[in-house]
Amino acid sequence: MLAATTKQEEEEGSVYLTLVVPAYNEEDRMPAMLKETIEYLSKRQKKYKSFTYEFVIVDDGSKDKTYEIAMNESEKYGDDVVRVLKFEKNRGKGGAVRLGMEVARGKYILMVDADAATDINDLDRVEDKLKEIERDGYGIVVGSRAHMAEDESPAAQRSAFRRFLQKGFHFLVQFLGGVKGIHDTQCGFKLFTRKSAADVTRVLHLERWCFDVEALYIGQCLNMPLAEVAVNWQEIDGSKLDPTQAMIEMFKDLVTIKTYYTLGIWSIPKETLAHKRKVE
Repeated sequence: MLAATTKQEEEEGSVYLTLVVPAYNEEDRMPAMLKETIEYLSKRQKKYKSFTYEFVIVDDGSKDKTYEIAMNESEKYGDDVVRVLKFEKNRGKGGAVRLGMEVARGKYILMVDADAATDINDLDRVEDKLKEIERDGYGIVVGSRAHMAEDESPAAQRSAFRRFLQKGFHFLVQFLGGVKGIHDTQCGFKLFTRKSAADVTRVLHLERWCFDVEALYIGQCLNMPLAEVAVNWQEIDGSKLDPTQAMIEMFKDLVTIKTYYTLGIWSIPKETLAHKRKVE
């Protein structure tokens, strides 16, 4: 049973780190990710007694046993450590991440994919970078695979077609998405301060392909400190993503971001813009 939180805990966070895990039909890949990540976090907790954490797993309308597996983990570790939420119908990764961030209790909030494609040990460097750039409680650090484009090692290899799509998408992000200085917006390993997560999710519209781009665009509009850190990443078998179809949908989302914010159909509320003045 979750304990009630005080107003101060709501503002500052009642645990140190929340890991938000969006999951759609991940019964095969999520168990290994949870095992590996909990081992890392447990070692850190033994070393630093003040370190506390929680998972928020959001089942995005899965048709397999993702929810059952997540609930088993919650029963094993306690629902104060592994919290499980569920959409009855698939909303998209962005919708799942937003819900997870809205209920997160962490001072810092890590968005992490259910397939363990990014080495959880890289959290140390990502966190160090966030603390370096953090200003008045604001900051976002993006895990990046951009350095792998010229890496010929087996672990770094992706198909030539996927690498071509990544480079093309980066160009479109710069031109249409409005995100400057970030070379890999789509890696599912991003660390937010609590304030940054709250302000971004308050504005976020997209729930599927390019919600990451919109989130970073919002962060830049609000003058939040942003940084990118190279992470160790590898392709994990079992992906159901069609690269060509994904690229088409991403292009549509980028056009939507460009059009809707330019025309004022979407905008950042004045009360959120007030936070911009505080961090400038």
